[in-house]
Amino acid sequence: MSGILDGKTALVTGGSRGIGRGTAVRLAADGARVAVHYGDNEVAAKETVATIENAGGRAFPIGAKLGVPGDAEALWTAFDREADGLDILVNNAGTGLYSQIAEVDEQGYDEVFAVNAKAPFFIVQKGLARLRDGGRIVNVSTGSTRIATPDIIAYAMAKGALEVLTHTLAQQLGPRGITVNSVSPGIVETDMNAWLADPAARAQAGSLSTFGRVGQAADIADIVAFLASDDSRWVTGQRIDATGGSMLGLSLPV
Repeated sequence: MSGILDGKTALVTGGSRGIGRGTAVRLAADGARVAVHYGDNEVAAKETVATIENAGGRAFPIGAKLGVPGDAEALWTAFDREADGLDILVNNAGTGLYSQIAEVDEQGYDEVFAVNAKAPFFIVQKGLARLRDGGRIVNVSTGSTRIATPDIIAYAMAKGALEVLTHTLAQQLGPRGITVNSVSPGIVETDMNAWLADPAARAQAGSLSTFGRVGQAADIADIVAFLASDDSRWVTGQRIDATGGSMLGLSLPV
């Protein structure tokens, strides 16, 4: 397999399922050797690796539970056993919290921030020595940092922190030719959104997009692939809305 990412090494956190899996498969199709990170589901990670290899690509699984002390060190220790440098880092791993503010307890709040904000921070911090000049960092955020969604307030707040990390790092790493961008999906059909199995809920979710459907992992993976490529060399510090035009149809009262 060959492509625009030939000779590159990529790491996709949470790469065993959903958007992460779609991204890992796409980057491998473009020629990258992909580290498929998983937290608990080693079987799913190995299945993703097998899918990549069966298509002629190169990949390897690495396991490290995020949101716990020492998570970044554990991730990079596992990565270093298989690779000696990195070109593309995709911070995709995340955990949801479906609760309004009155229902959020401290444990849930701490967990969602530990996985969605703290883990990417220290993964980047400890990965910068491995990231080659001209590299790429892509952080997967959420459209709910711009579209008020009270039912996932803590999750959206944590992803908001990730977006601050994005534009701040972009300025710092620019002299090394490293771009840093975030992608903000809307409602995507993944196992994290199992509620989409309900036809009525799915129809309602799809109606938010100007395209009249919910997103697919490939919709997001294709955007990440662009940001991971040399074609995006003049784009940095940006938040790319990947909600399928959600909420464009709303009008103000007159």
